[in-house]
Amino acid sequence: MPETFLYRKQCTSLHCKLHRFVFCLICIFIFASARAQKVSTPKQSSFTARLVSLESTADKPFRYSASLHNGKAQAVTFDLVALAPEGWMSTFKVMGTEVPSLRMDSGQTQEISLEVTPSPTVKPGKYDVPVVAVSPQDTLKLDLTAVVKGNYDLEVTTPDGRLSDDVTEGTSKVIQLKVVNTGTLPLSGLQLSAEAPVKWTATFDPSKIDRLDPGKTQDIKATLVVPEKTIAGDYVTKFTVRNNSADADATFRMTVTTSLLSGWIGILIIFLALAIVYYLIRKYGRR
Repeated sequence: MPETFLYRKQCTSLHCKLHRFVFCLICIFIFASARAQKVSTPKQSSFTARLVSLESTADKPFRYSASLHNGKAQAVTFDLVALAPEGWMSTFKVMGTEVPSLRMDSGQTQEISLEVTPSPTVKPGKYDVPVVAVSPQDTLKLDLTAVVKGNYDLEVTTPDGRLSDDVTEGTSKVIQLKVVNTGTLPLSGLQLSAEAPVKWTATFDPSKIDRLDPGKTQDIKATLVVPEKTIAGDYVTKFTVRNNSADADATFRMTVTTSLLSGWIGILIIFLALAIVYYLIRKYGRR
């Protein structure tokens, strides 16, 4: 009991208060040092993408959205490089402008668009597209993937490749068309249309193609109706086949000639006019 009383008395002394004050200073110093060290530790630079794998057809580009962050304490210039397969084209854009490199301030984050266009001869499959941002201090790598699922393509022509013919005014002409799926994916819901001269009409049989598999051909009968009194000459009609994935067209030249009856009528009118002139000259020429 006397020892306990003596300890309490000592704790209330000036010496004990000094010890507590020194202990508090040490704790504050340790806490401040740890916090300063945490703040002064620089963040790491990073290169990320929202979607690292995209799927599309071979005739359309792959568009990626990436984010580049400069975690260094000073401004840094990054060179942007896409290691796409041979024959592929790649373009980096910042706010719609193409850029080969990018200078970034400390702590800055920049959104970057990457557009990758496959080679025209690419085959369906999965392709790796490594992308790197290189600076004197860092080499940041971003692994992207492009999945090519094929391509949509069409061709419109005639069985013999001839895209011209003759027609008489006031009659109709049947044109044999050939629609070919030259892509690697099936096409469905193909619509047919024609841009013909004024007052001309065009019809198709069949009027649409429900499905056309790769490499397959669909024969189409296009009927052009030429109105009467059409002036002789060359006229152009554009035939188009399209759906949401592909389209193709063929320009057909039609030479319009006048009918035989119209020609005879024209000749008779000329002779009649000459006869009237001759009669007037004989009648009034003697006076």
